[in-house]
Amino acid sequence: MTHAPANHPVHVGIIMDGNGRWAKQRGLPRIEGHRRGVETVRTIIDAAKDLGIKYLTLYAFSVENWKRPGDEVSGLMGLLEFFLKKETKTLVKNQVRLLTIGRTQELPEAVRGQLENAKKATAHFTDHTLILALNYGSRTEIVDAARAYAAAVASGKEKLNDSSWATFSRYLYTADIPDPDLIIRTSGETRVSNFLLPQAAYAEFVFIPTLWPDFTKADFAAAVATFAKRERRFGLTSEQLKPAVAR
Repeated sequence: MTHAPANHPVHVGIIMDGNGRWAKQRGLPRIEGHRRGVETVRTIIDAAKDLGIKYLTLYAFSVENWKRPGDEVSGLMGLLEFFLKKETKTLVKNQVRLLTIGRTQELPEAVRGQLENAKKATAHFTDHTLILALNYGSRTEIVDAARAYAAAVASGKEKLNDSSWATFSRYLYTADIPDPDLIIRTSGETRVSNFLLPQAAYAEFVFIPTLWPDFTKADFAAAVATFAKRERRFGLTSEQLKPAVAR
């Protein structure tokens, strides 16, 4: 296992943006940009492991992405199925656990089957975790969590008077995953697009102009290095974070 320095993020989330623009700039169909983006996914999974990142979450398909042209959605689902079928052996070899967040039960049956196979094959690994956000959106996640929490209160499992973020967050898709320390978005856009909104309350954000298919290990390492230079105060002052001077 590669051990990360103390000032490295434990959990990095990436909004992989720019596949369509990458293809358009080259006069190619949008699906070609997505195919190239899959190659970048492989590269960044390796980079995260090399840097000692314990959790990597990739925003692969949002709940809003169903609104895209039907042929593009079908192409994306096909690429996802192919990626899982081909890369499961690599995940096992590199001892990377696969998890998912989102309403994956609404994905095509073939994709669900490949997901279950990959998750089962990697379930016993603990050093590195890849999380794919599929059919995911933070607002949907909060609605699902609220529904589950309300049901727990109604059944007597939870007490409404004891409500707290610690209690409610157990009903999020990410219940067993630490909050992200760093969120990266490629392509130059500076919005978070419904991605890990409650979990990223104290995350650091890095927005990079590079389109996702051109995003490299060096770009990823630079974003992590930027994180290492930032002071995370969590509501405290800089003075409070300084170690006490020995008297």
